[in-house]
Amino acid sequence: MNKTELIAAIAEKAEISRKDAEKALKAFTDVVAEELVKGEKVQLVGFGTFEVSERGEREGRNPKSGEPMVIAASKSPKFKAGKALKDLVNA
Repeated sequence: MNKTELIAAIAEKAEISRKDAEKALKAFTDVVAEELVKGEKVQLVGFGTFEVSERGEREGRNPKSGEPMVIAASKSPKFKAGKALKDLVNA
């Protein structure tokens, strides 16, 4: 399912226009992104949690030359599914 199909499904399920569904989806993604940038997590009980995972600096190898190199520390967004969602998918 791509973004356009998701918007259409939301509009149908919520019985709203596609334009309103698109606004709602954009608002949701914007709010989640803003909270993650601030270092906060977004927890939707029964669905899951969006949070930021921190990766420490580590040593790796350049795949082309094989020389050791330092990979800088970074932050990465992640999603952890909630129990209800896991149970629904596995049913």
